[in-house]
Amino acid sequence: MSQPASPVPSFTLYGEPEADLASLLHIETIAARSELHDWEIGAHRHQHSVQILIVEHGAVRASIDGRKETMQAPLFLCIPQATVHGFVFDPQTRGYVLTLSVDFLTRLTDREDPLLALLTEGGRGELPEDCRARISWLAAELLEEMHRWPRDERFLANIFEALLRSLPMPQELGALDPRLALFRQLVERHMTEHRPVEFYTEATGLSLRSLARLCSRQLGCSPRQAINRRLAAEADRMLRHTNASVVQVSDALGFKDPSYFSRFFKREAGQRPSEIKRGTEIGQA
Repeated sequence: MSQPASPVPSFTLYGEPEADLASLLHIETIAARSELHDWEIGAHRHQHSVQILIVEHGAVRASIDGRKETMQAPLFLCIPQATVHGFVFDPQTRGYVLTLSVDFLTRLTDREDPLLALLTEGGRGELPEDCRARISWLAAELLEEMHRWPRDERFLANIFEALLRSLPMPQELGALDPRLALFRQLVERHMTEHRPVEFYTEATGLSLRSLARLCSRQLGCSPRQAINRRLAAEADRMLRHTNASVVQVSDALGFKDPSYFSRFFKREAGQRPSEIKRGTEIGQA
């Protein structure tokens, strides 16, 4: 009798327990963690964050949603939220790993911003010589700022964004299933319309069963759960980082009844919207 497949582990940072950190901004060298694991990072996912790999020297064998490819430096690779991935680095590979909570996306207000597309859909590309020095300098600044106390979170976020905007326009992330990328794009565009799952199956050309299998295999959840998680994450960011009231957030996200929105958010996030708002107001007082 075959053994059931082990679930893919979720981490905040590889090897560290998963936690929903609303404002996580982290950078470390590739060697800092990979060398501890004999340069091999096993398959895992980050449910609440996006990861950007910048490889300045060496090579990496990447596995993304089950697809494997060897890539040579200099390059960058963006892994979207909840995407299963793992790496095997050549020893002495040099570069950086950036981890950003999805909350970082609230800075990007233009829906047509290519950086927003990169962080939500994933991407990769080569690092031309004319941008490598700037990226290396900004990464070194971030490493230094990470060790300052107290940290200036706004200044830190500005440097992170400057580094990300120094990356060239990416190619599509070939290892990411294009059907999943399309589903995610549709969720971004239509989540506030509260469409049924059938809308997404028709738009992607997938059957209900096929979309369910795709989400289960690559996101570890059902299509409806993926939509609800994204909607709850957007609500959380609006509650924490805007002056909008709970009722205004409910309206903006397409809920007709603020009471239902409160129950929805409590189910998805474990707290009522009023509790998040109250905690934010206390922190700002």
